[in-house]
Amino acid sequence: MYTINWGDLTPELFLAEYWQKKPLLIKGGFQAFQDPISADELAGLAMEQELESRIIANDGSESGEPTNWQVKHGPFEDFSEFGEENWTLLVQAVNNWSETTAQMLEPFKFLPSWRIDDVMVSFSTPGGGVGPHLDQYDVFITQGEGKRRWQVGLPDDSLAQLLPHEDLKQVSPFEPVIDAITEPGDILYIPPNHPHDGVSIDNSLNYSVGFQAPSGQDMISALADAVIDKQLAEHRFNDPARTVTNQPELLAAEDIKKLQQFMLTQTGDIDLFSDMIATFTTRSHHALEVLIPMEPFTDEAVKGYLADPEIFVRPVLGVKALINEQNGDLYINGDRISLTQQTRKLGQLLAKNVALTTKQLESFTHCLNNTQMLTKVLNMGYWYID
Repeated sequence: MYTINWGDLTPELFLAEYWQKKPLLIKGGFQAFQDPISADELAGLAMEQELESRIIANDGSESGEPTNWQVKHGPFEDFSEFGEENWTLLVQAVNNWSETTAQMLEPFKFLPSWRIDDVMVSFSTPGGGVGPHLDQYDVFITQGEGKRRWQVGLPDDSLAQLLPHEDLKQVSPFEPVIDAITEPGDILYIPPNHPHDGVSIDNSLNYSVGFQAPSGQDMISALADAVIDKQLAEHRFNDPARTVTNQPELLAAEDIKKLQQFMLTQTGDIDLFSDMIATFTTRSHHALEVLIPMEPFTDEAVKGYLADPEIFVRPVLGVKALINEQNGDLYINGDRISLTQQTRKLGQLLAKNVALTTKQLESFTHCLNNTQMLTKVLNMGYWYID
């Protein structure tokens, strides 16, 4: 299990002083750090169709000379064409396919689970990197094997947006406030919109825990979909207090405000919004190995499995779950599971997304409602019996 060595900091101080405010390098943040995945294992995952992977390479031009960049997308069959330096392999959502990598999310659960997106893992050869760029979300980058030079700046509206390749966004050179060599176990926190550039000194692995930061467009689109799917907001605008106008060609400011208020009233229900946002934030943005059983489980079969003390019930890697405090229900991968007074405790346990023993589940199996809910979750493929 990974535990952050905060030094003089605490999670509370970090949130107060650094979170979305300024970057931070925690030297030795993970003491005696052991890579959860090897470079060879990462290369193997990059050969799989289900995973999103890419290789970013540069020609190693000296300072002051234009750098040529290339981007290739996986899956890959061979890496020999890239040589021994100046390229980086990046694989998204490795936590969905590697249990040891998924454990790297645990130390960051002083933040709500819905905020966490995935663990991207990169392997870089000497000189490898993706160039100076910005991210629109928070990221914690842990140095695995090898070393890397990181430079991190502050938000700067004067930075030029560059597009050295159609699949690669960069920014112009910036003034760093952090300029350091990271070694195994070092943790670098970078807030949104802070320019940064990491260049590998030797063969190295990096683990980037990225966070969900939905845009207003994302949420408006999801809310509109929810309204349409549920056949809501079908009421039409009315104006019984209408008075005579002398300017029929004018869309009056008063009418604009009334139409806006009408629209907000149609979509402003907090239960509607909480259901939509819980669905939205638990739906995975990356491929999952959902384990739908060949033959659906029955309640009796589940109770039979749970009678075995050697059995574990485990969540699928990468599946997202939460309890919606507004309506009290459980959400798993965008699906809503209604909870009752009898099933609430089991639902809260499932939302923690940790493996459960039959002993932990024993007290729940005496209630048919709990057995039925567990059977439903197993049949949905989000949990499995091991």
